[in-house]
Amino acid sequence: MKEVRVPELWAGTDAGKAEHHCTVIDEDGAKVISRRVANDEAELLQLLADVMDFADGSPVTWAVDLNAGGAALWIALLVNHGQKLLYIPGRNVHHASGSYRGDGKTDAKDAYVIADQARMRRDLQTLQEPGEIAVDLKILTARRLDLSADRTRAINRLRAQMLEYFPALERAFDYSTSKAALVLLTGYQAPAALRRIGRARLTAWLKNRKVYTPSKVADLAVAAAEAQLTTVPGEKTAARMVNTLAREVMALDEEIAQISALIEERFREHPAAEVITSMPGIGDMLGAEFIAATGGDMTAFGSADRLAGVAGLAPVPRDSGKVSGNLRRPRRYSRRLLRMCYMSAQVAARFCPESKAFYLRKRAEGKSHKQAVLALARRRLNVLWALIRDNRTFELSTSRPILAAA
Repeated sequence: MKEVRVPELWAGTDAGKAEHHCTVIDEDGAKVISRRVANDEAELLQLLADVMDFADGSPVTWAVDLNAGGAALWIALLVNHGQKLLYIPGRNVHHASGSYRGDGKTDAKDAYVIADQARMRRDLQTLQEPGEIAVDLKILTARRLDLSADRTRAINRLRAQMLEYFPALERAFDYSTSKAALVLLTGYQAPAALRRIGRARLTAWLKNRKVYTPSKVADLAVAAAEAQLTTVPGEKTAARMVNTLAREVMALDEEIAQISALIEERFREHPAAEVITSMPGIGDMLGAEFIAATGGDMTAFGSADRLAGVAGLAPVPRDSGKVSGNLRRPRRYSRRLLRMCYMSAQVAARFCPESKAFYLRKRAEGKSHKQAVLALARRRLNVLWALIRDNRTFELSTSRPILAAA
């Protein structure tokens, strides 16, 4: 008896913030459904039901051009209903659109291109819903990164403002690391005020606010005030701005500390936390960054080489004609994952004997510091991928052949 082959359908979704456009095609690339739906659960479920009714038991492969953001609800619905879902980056869709007839760009055309690419290509990654811990860490680490950037900007503005009217006090402290200096600025910002209160009373004022080494801080502040007797125009207004900025930095420090505590607590709940932090140079914060960037599931990457490509640690060839062996970093990679790998490799190069030996060998080969650290980061990523895959912790005796390999 001849086996009847069940026809297959491909459904491409051009995702947006408020609305999505879905186009369904058959095996010949013919359009069978094209519909715009609101980014609303009821309408999305109705679209899913209509497509499945039309398929009438035939397999349906879904594809989207976003893996987060506005497509998060649609992805969750498809995954929860056991649908096969592929991810096609929007950049790929943009380049592929040029090979289709017509110069116009519409959501319907993009949805068709997504569906057609899913029909023809075999190298697309299956999209899976990330775990709850990975999603939480992605949100928390992103928030901490934003807060850190806000803190840096606030400190830069504070120092620039102080430089305009009180350069001696601006030079006296490192406001990015000294909490005592920030506390000082919440009460005294101008030379005259510091001279008026004097060393003894300023020391007592700082001590009441639990400042570390209050007498030293008071000596530096009053010495700066005694070195400047001139009042610069706009001093009063500038001093008020410095007061506001100092309080802003202190508030940011408190929020960063709270977020950091949440990150550490949530990261420790991940099954791979112990394995990841067993690697020299990776603590809770960098480990959380790794989980946030990768989801912690190495099966999604297939191999360490694929993971290295996502991290930007695997060079790609740029050969043409007689030019060969021309390697460059890929244009598209995860900056956060590369940062995590680079920072952990720098720490390991100082404190881990095996990593230090590998780093020194690369320097002896003529590599720059940055090149040697990147090479070490690439080798360490191989080890980390294998450790997570095998669910075992890092040991120098077992890692030596891997790190020592050229």
